[in-house]
Amino acid sequence: MQTQNKNDDIIQIKGLGKNFGDKVILKDINGEVKSGQVICIIGPSGAGKSTFLRCLNMLEKPTSGSVIFDGTDLTKLSDKQLVEVREKMGMVFQSFNLFPNMTVRKNLKLAPIRVKHMSDEEADKVATHLLDRVGLSDFADVYPDSLSGGQKQRVAIARALAMNPEVMLFDEPTSALDPEMVGEVLGVMQELANEGMTMVVVTHEMGFAKQVANQVWFMADSAILEKDTPDEIFSNPKNPRTKDFIGKIIEAK
Repeated sequence: MQTQNKNDDIIQIKGLGKNFGDKVILKDINGEVKSGQVICIIGPSGAGKSTFLRCLNMLEKPTSGSVIFDGTDLTKLSDKQLVEVREKMGMVFQSFNLFPNMTVRKNLKLAPIRVKHMSDEEADKVATHLLDRVGLSDFADVYPDSLSGGQKQRVAIARALAMNPEVMLFDEPTSALDPEMVGEVLGVMQELANEGMTMVVVTHEMGFAKQVANQVWFMADSAILEKDTPDEIFSNPKNPRTKDFIGKIIEAK
C-alpha cells in the first residue's frame, strides 16, 4: 500500500491553527509524519486532538497554516480535489458510522464501486479479503445492528482499507467500546502497523502507544507540547504538562 520510502515525509504540518469564533482550538502546530510511521497522539480531553486529526484530511478546514500531503498543500484544494485526496487517507471514527440498512459486505463495497468505479465482482473480492483480514468472514451478510461494538469497529477499519489508502487516521477508535472488546480492535491495528501502514492515532490506550508507536505526540492547551519516542514520553517526559499527565496515568493504575 505504501508508495514512498520510509524516510519520506508523507504529511507535513506547518503552523496549523484552528479557531471556532473567538475560541482557539489549535495553535501553531508543526510536525511531520513519515511513510510507514505510527504516530500516537495522547493528552487530556479538550486538548484539540480530534480536531487536529480532522484537519489532516480537511474534514475541518484550518484557520491558518498548511497540511501538505504527498507534496500537495491540502488547504489550497477545492472540495472536489479534496474528495480525491481523501481516497488516500482512510479514517476510522469513534462511532463506527456504518450504514445500518446495508449488510457488512455492502458497507465495504459501496465506496470502491461509487468512487473508484470498481466492478461489483472486483469490489466483492476486496470485501471478502478484508473481512477475512479482520476476522469477520462469517459476518459478511449480516447487518451492523447485529454486531458487537468491537465487530462494528473492525468492519469500519476494513471499510476504510477497501479504498487502499496510503495513510490511516484513527480518532479514538476504542473509546466507545466495552473494555473486553478493545483488544480485538487494537489487534487489527497492530497488524496494520506491522505491515507498514502509515497511521496517525488519537488514543487513550497507553499500552498500545507504548508498544506500537514510533513517536508519541502529547497535546494539551491546544498545542503539541512534546514529541518523542514512547520510551522517552512515558519514562522521561520533559514538559511539565506531560509529566503531570503521565504521572496521573501511573497513579490511576
